[in-house]
Order: sequence, then C-alpha cells, then structure tokens
Amino acid sequence: MEIKKNRNGSALTLSLIGKLSIIEAKDLSKVVDEELTDITELTLDLKDLTYVSSAGLRVLLIAQNLMDDAGGNMKLLNVPPMIIDILKLTGFDKFMNIEK
Repeated sequence: MEIKKNRNGSALTLSLIGKLSIIEAKDLSKVVDEELTDITELTLDLKDLTYVSSAGLRVLLIAQNLMDDAGGNMKLLNVPPMIIDILKLTGFDKFMNIEK
C-alpha cells in the first residue's frame, strides 16, 4: 500500500492506495502516530483503497479516537462501495464521517 500525505497547516490528507491488510496497517499506524500532532482536520482519501482488513479498521478507529480526543475532525472521502459495505457491516458508519 502507498500512503500519500498532504499537510496544509492543521489539516492533513492521507491518500491510501492499494490494500490495507495487517502489514500495511502497521505502516499506517506509524504515520498516524507521527503525523497527527497539531492536526485538527484529518481526511482519509480512500478512492484507491481496494481492501481493508480488521487490522486496518483498528487503525481507522485509533485515528478517529485521536482526533476526537484532540477536539478535531476526521472524515473518510471517496470511499469505494465495497469499503462502505465493510464500514456498515462493522458499524463504523455510525460514528465516522463518510463523504462520497
């Protein structure tokens, strides 16, 4: 998986390209840990995400919790239908901001 980062002041966009399985989840977790300092607006662009595992969902949950704790906002953008189905199945759509 490739992670493209675009920071603009306190806003950060992470574009995820490829599969978010257990190995890639570790890479994303590291980016989340290192990059969210002073971030109040986090956007995850999932347009090119083809798969997400439970480990990947865990990292999304951690990022959401970090943003909530910091009083910031997180949104998922350009979510493919298959990923939306997974988010609905797991109930993540109930507390995550999902934009098409």
